[in-house]
Amino acid sequence: MPARPIVVHPDCRLRTPSAAVNEFGVELNNLVQDLVDTLNATATGIGISAPQIGALQQVLVMDLSPERDTPEIYINPQILSRSTPALVEESCLSVPGVVGNVIRDTELCVEAQDATGKRFKRDLSGMHAVCLQHEVDHLQGRLFIDRLSFFRRMLLRLKFRRA
Repeated sequence: MPARPIVVHPDCRLRTPSAAVNEFGVELNNLVQDLVDTLNATATGIGISAPQIGALQQVLVMDLSPERDTPEIYINPQILSRSTPALVEESCLSVPGVVGNVIRDTELCVEAQDATGKRFKRDLSGMHAVCLQHEVDHLQGRLFIDRLSFFRRMLLRLKFRRA
């Protein structure tokens, strides 16, 4: 399937919490494939969530493999535990041109479902943990810019108003 357009801030869909997935079938598989294709079409993205392509469902895909050929699919993800906070640099496909430092936990335990509905638990660390938190924020209607310092958020608001 072809890549879908990325929804860009300040589109209100990025601020809307996503609904849990209850039906596992062809439509969900198509959405997952669209997410994989759209992520692969980006030059720099390592993760993408359904709201970023306009679908308000709790689905995200990450691919941190060197060849970008091992997508990880998380449906209805829930972070069960977190630890080891660190200051990390983030950017976002939906907020192009903005890079900033935010605090994220670098150790997580997450529970989610795969595309067939089967539940799984996974321990994540490092950039995998950071990426998952970033994408879960999207599913909850939050952006990484919400986690920037107060001063940096004010500067960005001025920039966005001018644009």
